[in-house]
Amino acid sequence: MNLNPSTLLRGLLVTVVVLGVSIAVVFAVPAVVGADHGYVVLTGSMAPAIAAGDAIIVDDRPAARISEGDVITFVPSGFTSQSDVRVTHRVVAVHERADGVYFETKGDANEDPDPGLVPADRVIGVVVFSIPKFGYLVSFAGTPIGKLSIIVVPAVVLAVSEVYSLVEKGLGKQERER
Repeated sequence: MNLNPSTLLRGLLVTVVVLGVSIAVVFAVPAVVGADHGYVVLTGSMAPAIAAGDAIIVDDRPAARISEGDVITFVPSGFTSQSDVRVTHRVVAVHERADGVYFETKGDANEDPDPGLVPADRVIGVVVFSIPKFGYLVSFAGTPIGKLSIIVVPAVVLAVSEVYSLVEKGLGKQERER
């Protein structure tokens, strides 16, 4: 088997692209891993378990199946479910009251629990896993230069690769004709 640097580089590039696309698909369509939502973590309140810039995959779960130690994502009081504001913190206690289930939460990096309890109806779901630092790429992709680079850079790489292959085949054909 002939492994020249060009072949190794192409193999590495394909591996990186496939890995990147796979991660992007999981974030954009969490249902492929059986989850329901993908979010970018903006603060370090859950460090070191989940850092700022990480992407998280969140699965819907009934309140009765959420327990102490689970990391949940919820809409904080004062915001509507249509807002983009989400908090991801660990459940430190579950309180069952006559009017429903409430969760006491705390960021791992915070000294004190969050003020107020989180009603079950404000919980979006439980964090299934996080993708370290991928949130930075997601945030960058949302900018105009990010959108441009995500389309233009791969297109240029593909075009250059194709031109290189055509030139290589043309040179090989010329040499065989001699």
